[in-house]
Amino acid sequence: MEVESFENEEVAKLLNDWFVSIKSLTNLGVLKAFDLPYSSDMLLQVDREERPDVDKVYMTYVQALYGGGGWPLSVFLSPDLKPLMGGTYFPPEDKYGRPGFKTILRKVKDAWDNKREMIVKSGAFAIEQLSEALSASAGSNQLPDGLAQNALRLCAEQLSNSYDSRFGGFGSAPKFPRPVEIQLMLYQSKKLEESGKPGEAKESLKMVFFSLQCMARGGMHDHVGGGFHRYSVDECWHVPHFEKMLYDQGQLANVYLDAFFISRDILYSFISRDILDYLRRDMIGSEGGIFSAEDADSAEFEGATRKKEGAFYIWTSKEFPPYLKFLKNMLIFMFKIDDILGEHASLFKEHYYVKPSGNCDLSSMSDPHKEFKGKNVLIERNDSSALASKLGMSIQEYLDILGECKKKLFDVRAKRPRPHLDDKVIVSWNGLAISSFAKASKILKGEPQGTNFNFPVVGCDPKEYMEVAEKAANFIRRHLYNEQTRRLQHSFRNGPSNAPGFLDDYAFLISGLLDLYEFGGSTDWLDELFLDREGGAYFNTPGEDPSVLLRVKEDHDGAEPSGNSVSAINLVRLVSMVSGSKSDHYRQNGEHLLAVFESRLKEMAMAVPLMCCAADMLSIPSRKQVVLVGHKPSEEFENMLAAAHASYDPNKTVIHIDPTNTAEMEFWETNNNKVALMARNNFAADKVVALVCQSFSCRPPVSSPESLQHMLSNKSTSSSV
Repeated sequence: MEVESFENEEVAKLLNDWFVSIKSLTNLGVLKAFDLPYSSDMLLQVDREERPDVDKVYMTYVQALYGGGGWPLSVFLSPDLKPLMGGTYFPPEDKYGRPGFKTILRKVKDAWDNKREMIVKSGAFAIEQLSEALSASAGSNQLPDGLAQNALRLCAEQLSNSYDSRFGGFGSAPKFPRPVEIQLMLYQSKKLEESGKPGEAKESLKMVFFSLQCMARGGMHDHVGGGFHRYSVDECWHVPHFEKMLYDQGQLANVYLDAFFISRDILYSFISRDILDYLRRDMIGSEGGIFSAEDADSAEFEGATRKKEGAFYIWTSKEFPPYLKFLKNMLIFMFKIDDILGEHASLFKEHYYVKPSGNCDLSSMSDPHKEFKGKNVLIERNDSSALASKLGMSIQEYLDILGECKKKLFDVRAKRPRPHLDDKVIVSWNGLAISSFAKASKILKGEPQGTNFNFPVVGCDPKEYMEVAEKAANFIRRHLYNEQTRRLQHSFRNGPSNAPGFLDDYAFLISGLLDLYEFGGSTDWLDELFLDREGGAYFNTPGEDPSVLLRVKEDHDGAEPSGNSVSAINLVRLVSMVSGSKSDHYRQNGEHLLAVFESRLKEMAMAVPLMCCAADMLSIPSRKQVVLVGHKPSEEFENMLAAAHASYDPNKTVIHIDPTNTAEMEFWETNNNKVALMARNNFAADKVVALVCQSFSCRPPVSSPESLQHMLSNKSTSSSV
C-alpha cells in the first residue's frame, strides 16, 4: 500500500483534501493539542509495535465486523476516535473483486457528508458492544476439575490432526513458525511419558523434531547469516517473507534449546546458537538493548530508487555473460555463487539446491508472480552425510567446506545495501530474548566436548550468552524502568517512548528475569500492576489513556504468546519459589486468571496452546524444586547449575543460594524462610550441595553433578527428609 497508494499523487490529493492522515501514533497527541478543523475524519495508520494497545482496539473492530484482519490496517475514525469503517489491504484501483483505495476514500467522504449521524452512532455502538464482550470476568475462582487436562489433550489432538507429515509443521501454507505449538507438543510428550505412554510420547516428539528440522533446512532459515525470517509463503518452508523479527528469534531459540535438552542431538544446539549469534552480531546496541527487526525489502544496488523483497538474501548461480561484465561492480547484489566459491561452488549448489534457472519452483505458492525468476533461496534438500559420502569426504570435512563457503557468501552479502534495521528496543521482545540467552548459558554446556562449529555459528563459551542476557536486562532497568513507580515504558529509541509498558512487556520481561535467575542470575521486578481484581486476568493496557477505547484481556497464543498465558506460567513458577501467604496469593491469582478463559480452554484449545500448558501446570499439586547451596560464583557452582538444568522438565523450579551473601539470605528469609533454613543447614565451604524437593520436603543432599543428574532422571520423587 505504501508504494501503490500512499506514494500515489492522486491518492495523496484525496487524502489531503478530505482527511487528517496519521501514520505515526505519536501524532494522536498532536490532534488533541491543536484545534484542528474536524469537518473531516481521520485515517489512522497504526504503528502496532509502538502502540500495540491502539492497534488492538481497531484490529478487534475490523475482525469483529468483517470476520478477518491483518496488516496493513487502515481505519477511518471520527474526531473522538470512534471507528467508522476499516479494512486491511486495499488495491489502488477496483480489482480482485474488491473496491480500490480511491473508491473507499470517496465512499467514506460521501457517508461522512450525508450519513454522519448514522455512522458515528454505529461506530460508538460497536465499541460499546466490543467493550462488554472483551472485558471477560470469571464466573468462579478456579477452573473445574479435569478441564486443564482435557484442554491440553484436546489441543495436542487438534495440532496432531493438522500436522504436515511431508514437510513438517502444523497447518498449511503460508506456514508460520508458531513456537507455542511446539512448546505444547513437547509439554504433552513429557506428560505422556510420565503417565506410562511412551509410544504416544514418542509420536509427539517425532512431529516436533521433524518440524524443527524442516524449518532449519528451509529457506525461512538464513543459512548464510543466521536467524529466521518471518514465515514461509509455501508449504515446504522454502520461500519466506524475508522480514526478521526479534520475537521469532527469541522463541525459536528456546524451542531448539528444548529439543536439544530432550534429544541431545547437536543439530538443535547448532540452530539455537545460529539464532543467538545472529542477534549478537547484528541486533544488539552498544549498551546491550536488543533491536526489534530487519525489513524484508532492500535496494538491489546502491542508488536504486525501489526496494525489493529479499534482495539482500537471494543468489544467482552462473557467471555474468560477457556483455554484462561492465555491470558487475554496480550489481554487487547479483554476484554469482560460481564467482565467489570457485572450486567448491558445485558442492555448495548441490547442497542448497541452487540452479541456473532459479530454485523457487518447489511449490506453486513459492513464487506465483515470478518475482524470483532466475534467483535462488537457499534450502537444504539432501542429507549431508550422503552427500559427503558421495564425494568421498568425511562428514566433518564436508561441513567445514560448507562453513567456509557460507563465510565467503556472507562477506560478499555484507557489501549489498542492507535491509532497514528497526533499532527500537521493545521490552516484551527483549524479555523473550533474555530468556533464550539465559537458558543457552547452561543448556549448551551439555554439548559433547570437542564439538566443531561452522559459520555462521561462532562456537563461544555458553557463559557468554548469560552476559548478553544480563546486559539486556540492565539496559531495560536503566532506561525503561522507574524504580519509584515500579513501572515500565514500552520501548526505547533515542530515549524512552511515551508509550507505557503493556501487559506483554511485564509478562515477557518477568518470564525472562525468572529464567535469568534460575539459570544463574538474580530475580527482580515482580509486579502485579495489571491485575483486574474484580474480574480476574490481566488487561493488555494500564487503562490510563482515555484515547484507547478498549481494554482487552488477550488470550490468543499466536506469533507471540498472549500476555495472560505467560503471566499464568509466571504465577505458577512463583508459587513454587516463595512460601506461605505469598505463595497462596500467587496461586489464587493464577487460578482466577485461568478461570476467566474457561470457555476458551473448553471450546478453542488450539487457539491457546500455552494457556493449556499453564492450566495443567497449575493443576499439579506441587512442582519439583532443586535447591543449590554453595559459594557463587565458582566452577563447581556452574557445573551443578548445569546439571540441575540438564533434563527437560517444565514443572521444575531451580533455586540457588549462597549463604555467605547477606543480600541473598535476606531475600529468602523474607520470601521463603524454608530456603534460607536449607542454606544454613546444608552449607559446606568446600562444595556445592543440591537438594531435590517436592513442596520443600527434600531427599538427602548430593554434592556432584552426576549424582544430581541421576536423581533428577529418576521418576520417583518421594522425599526422605
